[in-house]
Amino acid sequence: MKTRHTRRDFLKGAAATVAFPMIVPASALGRSGNVAASERVGLGFIGVGGKGTGGMKNFLGHKAAQAVAVCDVDRNAREQAASIAHLGSDRIYNDFRELLQREDIDAVQIATPDHWHVLIALAAVEAGKDIYCEKPLSNTIQEGRVLADAVKRKGIVFQHGTQLRSLRNVRFACELVRNGRIGQLERIVIGSPPGEQTGHHALEPVPEGFDYDLWLGPAPQAPYTPWRVKVPDRLPCWYFISDYSLSGWIAGFGVHDIDIAHWGMDTETTGPIALEGRGEFPKDGLFDTVLTYRIEFQYANGVVLEMTSTDQNPHGVRFVGTEGWVFTRSEIDADPKSLLKETIRADEIHLYESRQHEGNFLECVKSRREPITPVEVAHRSTSVGLLGGIAVRLGRALQWDPEHERFPSDEAANRELSYAVRAPWHL
Repeated sequence: MKTRHTRRDFLKGAAATVAFPMIVPASALGRSGNVAASERVGLGFIGVGGKGTGGMKNFLGHKAAQAVAVCDVDRNAREQAASIAHLGSDRIYNDFRELLQREDIDAVQIATPDHWHVLIALAAVEAGKDIYCEKPLSNTIQEGRVLADAVKRKGIVFQHGTQLRSLRNVRFACELVRNGRIGQLERIVIGSPPGEQTGHHALEPVPEGFDYDLWLGPAPQAPYTPWRVKVPDRLPCWYFISDYSLSGWIAGFGVHDIDIAHWGMDTETTGPIALEGRGEFPKDGLFDTVLTYRIEFQYANGVVLEMTSTDQNPHGVRFVGTEGWVFTRSEIDADPKSLLKETIRADEIHLYESRQHEGNFLECVKSRREPITPVEVAHRSTSVGLLGGIAVRLGRALQWDPEHERFPSDEAANRELSYAVRAPWHL
């Protein structure tokens, strides 16, 4: 956290010039179980739609958190979030760059559409703010690498929003695998939700109070329809449009499951060496990302990671070994069932324990310890989802160099690692 004047410093200064008595609430001094204002983490919330407001509420459930400001290109969303956080009009922003100028903000939550994650996070890094960023980390592997390197170079505390790591069942399942309880790990099978499709939709005027040009940001200019952004009673539409979510739901949702697979396989800071995938895409309409898919990733340790949509495998992650299997997402199952009663001994591998994802981030902002899902781990799990998207788009076998993050001798595939952004934005 940045060094800031404490309330005690303020009172000493005030006492030198003002003789009037001052009553300080006990909560501000950290009494009655509260945390002193000077010891709270000042938070700015960038992107406060459904997911962003949900995350904000999770943060504000911790006494160590202090909401400082909110930002959203939708006036209704930002005013509603400000009301929930009890913030005045001077703490509400349309443009994230203005929010990042505030010196009373220690950290930010980024919960915008995917195409904005990296550019906003890079601006936060330059402003010296710690970062909690929703998944997936990036929209391309190139921009993810740029962000990961910047975070590490500047010493920023970074937490990725793959919060399943903070569930006891997920950690225990991965510990069973890491400690050889299912024998030699041979295969991992992921079932993750499919994409969605829609038709063509009429253009409409941009709603009052919605900064559509800033919402588009680095994405190509496009005429407005709510079906490009959000319509009632369904997931945000941009999840299924490649301008905003390049690999669609493979990375947008599947990154949760890939992250679990990497944790259990002990490949958190590397990636596959080969992959091949096939997918079904919409034949028409606004949505253009993959619907159903099947992808196989081969790792240097000999493990094959099979990732499919849930029409082919149950939703979750199954680790298959020579002596059994364990399945997890939030729940856990295993064969033999006796695995569920196992105890991980003191001399065995114990994975990082976090009981609540936002709480873990707050603790690490104060201690400067690495969070449970740091930026390199986030980049590598996101990369696998993005690689899967490339595989199904190209529809052929690919070799991958996880150290240099390139497709060896395959320039057509390497062109898929980045894309041009709309001026004046740049990486």
